[in-house]
Amino acid sequence: MIKKIVVFLCLALFAYAGDATVEIVKKIDVLPKIAVQDASPRNVDLESRRSFFKLIAGDLRVSSHFNVLDDYLQSSYEGGPLENFLSDKKVDMILRFSLTQDINAATANVKLINAKTGVTTFEKVYSITDKKRNPFLAHKIVVDVNDQVGAPSVKWMEQSVIFSRYTNAKKSEIVISDYTLSYTKIVVTGGLNIFPKWANTDQSAFYYTSYSGAEPTIYRYDLRTGGRKSIISSPGMIVCSDVSKDGTKLLLTMAPKDQTDIYIYDISTRKISKITDYSGIDVNGNFIDDDKRIAFVSDRLGSPDIFAQGIYDKSFEKLVYHGKNKNSISTYDNYIVYSSREADSEFGRNTFNLYLISTKTDYLRQLTATGENLYPRFAKDPDTIMFIKQFGNQSALGIIRLNANKTYHFQLKTGKLQSIDW
Repeated sequence: MIKKIVVFLCLALFAYAGDATVEIVKKIDVLPKIAVQDASPRNVDLESRRSFFKLIAGDLRVSSHFNVLDDYLQSSYEGGPLENFLSDKKVDMILRFSLTQDINAATANVKLINAKTGVTTFEKVYSITDKKRNPFLAHKIVVDVNDQVGAPSVKWMEQSVIFSRYTNAKKSEIVISDYTLSYTKIVVTGGLNIFPKWANTDQSAFYYTSYSGAEPTIYRYDLRTGGRKSIISSPGMIVCSDVSKDGTKLLLTMAPKDQTDIYIYDISTRKISKITDYSGIDVNGNFIDDDKRIAFVSDRLGSPDIFAQGIYDKSFEKLVYHGKNKNSISTYDNYIVYSSREADSEFGRNTFNLYLISTKTDYLRQLTATGENLYPRFAKDPDTIMFIKQFGNQSALGIIRLNANKTYHFQLKTGKLQSIDW
């Protein structure tokens, strides 16, 4: 029985203002055209300069708030009449950077120029102590430039992504990256380490499940100290699927007696309480409605579906009436994104699509149409969703920008993604 439960959970979690489904779509009739100019000193190698240019141009595109000129342009930092206007390119603004690097650190001087008047409208110096983290330097620049033009915030670009990737049979490692996978840092290795979950909003710690000991154990890993602390163990399986907004409570899926249910765990008191109590499979609990209720996946009506229940109330309700085989879910306030297997899809047996719903309305929005789209996660922003895109034995991180109805993919170079959080 426990093997079937573990297989189900892996399928559910891996195989795969106003009302956010309606009102977050911000219509921008004409996107401003922007050019990116590299004004870096010639002693900075061309590969580093071009890489930084691609990061900035890519971020501007993913923001969905700019029409980005593809040309790699070079200029002086002060600029002359031809460099400050670019009349032949018919652009509205110019983002100019000058990147300098030493052995470890990196600095970028940045200007935003009105290409109609040649006037600098924004200027700032950015620095980072580890030049390997240059992607985050580029993300910060674009976040600020986006704010300067008054577009909806893209601060989510500064968030770190954490994921587990399979490296071999019963072997996986936990990695921290930026959303483009341009920067990656391995933080946990050895054995089977899966289902990482950020512990707090400042992303200084995370939880994960280790299968390296006598029993599956959830650990808390502190990124500031590099130390880890055992939180709780359980026979069969145990997964932390969500953390409360204040970081004090965890939602756990556990099967201490070969039966998966959802529990709430208090970090300070170490008290654990059972929320669901069903003689089938309840997994993947996520807080909703200001942490007063949970949404979760259950087979209590025959096939995997999405339900809601109060934390201290045993009555439940079905949330989704579309499709027959729901999988992983993610929540943001009153909004839920989930992966659903399209058993009758014309695109084949392995099609998993993403859908967005609200707990306050009956509105349903389909987000993908083809392929295996799995394990969706909201950013700290109801307009942006990350998910796993499977290509046979390869994986990519997908980004959906709801307001622009656009999707972007960033391929993982080695390993296969097991789960993600950000």
